[in-house]
Amino acid sequence: MTVTYASFNPELDPQIAANRFNLNRVGTFAGAEITGLDLTQPLAPETIEALKLAHAVYGVLVFPDQKISSDDLKRFGRYFGELSVHPFSTNAADSPELIVYDNKEGNPPAPTDIWHTDETFRAAPPMGTALCSKTIPAYGGDTVFCSMSAVYEGLSDRWQHFINGLEAVHDFKPFRGLFSADPAGVSKLRIFEDMYPPVTHPVVSLHPITGKKCIFVNPQFTLYIKGMAEEESRTVLEMLYRKTLIQEYQYRHRWQPNMLVFWDNRCMQHSAIHDYYPQRRLMERVTIQGTAPVPAYPAAAASELRRYLMPPLSAFRDTAQKRQHER
Repeated sequence: MTVTYASFNPELDPQIAANRFNLNRVGTFAGAEITGLDLTQPLAPETIEALKLAHAVYGVLVFPDQKISSDDLKRFGRYFGELSVHPFSTNAADSPELIVYDNKEGNPPAPTDIWHTDETFRAAPPMGTALCSKTIPAYGGDTVFCSMSAVYEGLSDRWQHFINGLEAVHDFKPFRGLFSADPAGVSKLRIFEDMYPPVTHPVVSLHPITGKKCIFVNPQFTLYIKGMAEEESRTVLEMLYRKTLIQEYQYRHRWQPNMLVFWDNRCMQHSAIHDYYPQRRLMERVTIQGTAPVPAYPAAAASELRRYLMPPLSAFRDTAQKRQHER
């Protein structure tokens, strides 16, 4: 069944009515299959603009039967912005903006791939990611996506009101294990800590195109809610993480050879399933630079987030007893 933007966002439908491709919805809250395009050839400007809208509205675009080269993939990514270089991934030696995942016996997939939005340890996380399948296993290796606007919309009014205005701190925590514990490894880790210090993002962000409110925390990179007591922060985050497990909010993608999938990091989370090892799974990826997430609400005041019945020691730095490390 061919559908239009009216399925998700009626006001955007007139802008895609004259597009030059077929769009078929594949999920309730996310996912659309695009056919009728040859990505080995340059796309017309009006087609690119229509794809930008489809990407924002549907969250995940699937392009089957696209036997594209690495250069074709990079050209596709550049339609949407400048390509970024992932600082911790398996980048191609001659083209660092191209990531190559060649997992097979002797080279298993990294255990860091849990539910996440790509690279939220950056002050300006990527707006989108394009992943192309080259060799796929006979079974396994699906990628699951979750609509984070559906997660927000599915919360009760009370919960929405509670989390509006909260901010969370993000860090490249899963990649710290890639550095060795010897002095050279520790020294290199310190360099990356200086390059990518912890950053703060809104818990509820506003999509710049659709205007939808999206949950913007994830278990891979989010550390804690800024200004909130640890146990309260953990309760809020764990509740939001569990919401990504609601299957009705998900689109599960089963790969075929020569398939390109392009997702919107501003409103989607994803998780790769590693149930194919030791079969080979060869994929190529590019990531498109983005901008800082837009908060859907003004940041909550610090006085709203934490209450002390006993005053904290930090409030008495000048009068408290000195400790050994301070002498």
